[in-house]
Amino acid sequence: MKIVVAADSFKGSLSSSELADAIELGVHNVYPEAEVVKVPVADGGEGTVQALVDGTSGIYRTIKARGPLKSPVTALYGITGDGKTAVIEMASASGLPLVPTEKRNPMKTTTYGTGELIKDALEKGCREFLIGIGGSATNDCGMGMMQALGMKFFDENGEETGIGGESLRKTVSIDDSGLIAEVKEARFLIACDVDNPLYGENGAAHVYGRQKGADDQMVLDLDEGLKHFSSVVQKKFGFDMNSLPGAGAAGGLGGAFAAFLKGELKPGIDIILDKTALAEKMTGADFIITGEGRIDFQSVMGKTPVGVSEMAAKQNIPVIAIAGAVTDDAGIVHDHGINSLFSIMNYPISLDDAMEPERSKIFVTKNIEEIFRLVKTCQNKFS
Repeated sequence: MKIVVAADSFKGSLSSSELADAIELGVHNVYPEAEVVKVPVADGGEGTVQALVDGTSGIYRTIKARGPLKSPVTALYGITGDGKTAVIEMASASGLPLVPTEKRNPMKTTTYGTGELIKDALEKGCREFLIGIGGSATNDCGMGMMQALGMKFFDENGEETGIGGESLRKTVSIDDSGLIAEVKEARFLIACDVDNPLYGENGAAHVYGRQKGADDQMVLDLDEGLKHFSSVVQKKFGFDMNSLPGAGAAGGLGGAFAAFLKGELKPGIDIILDKTALAEKMTGADFIITGEGRIDFQSVMGKTPVGVSEMAAKQNIPVIAIAGAVTDDAGIVHDHGINSLFSIMNYPISLDDAMEPERSKIFVTKNIEEIFRLVKTCQNKFS
């Protein structure tokens, strides 16, 4: 029997690799000779770096970078096993959790640290980039990132603008002559699962600004700044950011990657499944096991379990999904290739206790064991 495990992490509890190990143990308790192929996966958000680095026997790097409020932070990224591809989560250097609640202000926060991560990876020889842009604290349309990479932005007096969302409206010209040369050799794939335009009522400021600390006036100012900034970019580069679905992701960072770095925005799960060569590893499998911490109706919207199951369906391989929590509306995933769905919870327990890693491992292993005891019973009965 061949079983492929391709599950996302249980956020705050088990990494994708730890979850796969617990699943493997459960399978082997019933089928000791089974071949278990473990493929760490993610959907482009939190856990993407670990999934791809672990899955390719890559390495991690940490650097001191400029955080969202310019103070130093320790930021991590990964380089895949081939030494060519950098895997970066922008939130590592520019994420909302790095800013205390009382200091959140997207007029001030910057993506400069994200640019420093890219620069470090370029210096290490990486020319392929996979970047997740979820969880940002910023609304600067990538200005900070590009400043870290050598681009300059000027105001009407010919002076360099500052950093942060408040600088968008001040910018009247852009100088890209100082852009570091290696950037031009690089290819950027951006994991982006939203289609918001850059500005307007569905744009970056109106939809995401308040959760980053903006009040009503800031939202209006930021939206106007994004609109103005996009006109400057279009004049310089001939690129209309607002026409690009997803340009508003991460406070305009999606648009910045496309306009300044010719980045391609794709659903995160599509990128990850391609990078891990999951379709090839599925060949000849009897079962696929997938999962994530919570499965609900939103799981059909670009989440890992459905991405995996839709791929498995092309090879007619049955899919079993597990989760810490399975909601009443989760049955919709059965229409997207997941054949059976299980919660790992065995008895009433507090959330904190349930997320304790060692307890989670036990729950996963025991439930997988029981699932495959049922499989074995059915095989014996109907063989």
